[in-house]
Amino acid sequence: MSIEPRFPARIAALMFAAMLALPAAAPAQSADNPPKAQRANTLKTPPRDSKVLGGIERGADATGRGIDRAGSATERGVNNVSERASQPVRRVGEAFGRKLGGGHAAPPPVGPQGSAP
Repeated sequence: MSIEPRFPARIAALMFAAMLALPAAAPAQSADNPPKAQRANTLKTPPRDSKVLGGIERGADATGRGIDRAGSATERGVNNVSERASQPVRRVGEAFGRKLGGGHAAPPPVGPQGSAP
């Protein structure tokens, strides 16, 4: 009868020791410590100069050029439209300026501040 009470205590002690040793052998995974991705040994690395990868690279380059051209065309279009839309307003402003100024251009500014001496 004296053997039975010590046996569960030994098992508990061994399990406790195993739990203490477990984190040192295998660190826990968390959001801050994600598992490391490893490449499979059975896969060969693809060649860098293959037809498929070269085609993908050329396609990506052409896509980038197309996006740049589209952005430039959009910018030119916006600039042209805003220029045309502001022309009537500018013409009216220039006409008022000519009428109020007597039709003569203002004399050129004199000095660094643009005021007459």
